[in-house]
Amino acid sequence: MTLEDLRIIFYGTAEFAVPGLESLSKNGFQPIAVVTAPDKPSGRGQKINESPVKTSAKELGIPVLQPRNMKSEDFIESIKELNPNLQVVIAFRMMPEVVWAYPKYGTLNLHASLLPNYRGAAPIHWAIINGEKETGVSTFFLKHEIDTGDIIMQEKEEILHEDTLGTLYEKLKVRGAKMLLKTVNRIQEGKFDSTPQQFDSHHKVAPKIFKDDAKVDWNEPAQRVYDLVRGTNPFPGAWTELNGKRINLHKVSMVEKESTGAGVIETDNRTFVTVGCRDKRIALELIQSVGGKKMNIRDYLNGNTL
Repeated sequence: MTLEDLRIIFYGTAEFAVPGLESLSKNGFQPIAVVTAPDKPSGRGQKINESPVKTSAKELGIPVLQPRNMKSEDFIESIKELNPNLQVVIAFRMMPEVVWAYPKYGTLNLHASLLPNYRGAAPIHWAIINGEKETGVSTFFLKHEIDTGDIIMQEKEEILHEDTLGTLYEKLKVRGAKMLLKTVNRIQEGKFDSTPQQFDSHHKVAPKIFKDDAKVDWNEPAQRVYDLVRGTNPFPGAWTELNGKRINLHKVSMVEKESTGAGVIETDNRTFVTVGCRDKRIALELIQSVGGKKMNIRDYLNGNTL
């Protein structure tokens, strides 16, 4: 198959998908169309905002489709008229089979984990929360069940002790875009293999994460608390209640000091606050009270107490 024979439709919404779209476009694989979420109002003024993928597609001169219902006859007919022979999906919603099964060469997805580990909506969150030392990216062909298709390529990425959801997201976003380009190159050249996934009981899953999942349990070991804060920063953000005050935890560190009790606070009310976990203690470094600004602990204690 020549480069000119490849007709790609790209599906994506979130910022994570933008480098992949740009990488394809700038390396000779310009999609014939981009499918993304409808514009929606946000913020106090309910300003209408478009997805990062739509913004990028417009800059690249690619036609954009924004279906509210992907099962609608109008949308399905528009796909048939475009006649793609390959589709690429990154950070997008569930697709009906009539759409993902249409292209001759299939629909491939980029996922931010080493499948079959961490299937689901929040693989980067859960890899850090669970204390993993490495993760990665995978490309695979879509099947009926979410994140279960045959794997085409995988690359590993080390998770550093200081990594947060935000920093690891950025690294995987870049690595994923590069691997996506390699994957599409292999498909275009007909030089690829795909391997069925084998999911076992030891593999972990990555369901969507909610605010309640980010509440700190001081009865957990300090390492677990530290990983929860990292894995939910910046979204949805770890939080706790200390002496009746709800506090958002943006940055903490582990203290090599034995705990005197889960949730027990130690502070000099000037320079430090530590909280006991099951084993060691956690030092609060960057926090935020409800309705307040992010503050380092010294500035917070200058006008508040815990």
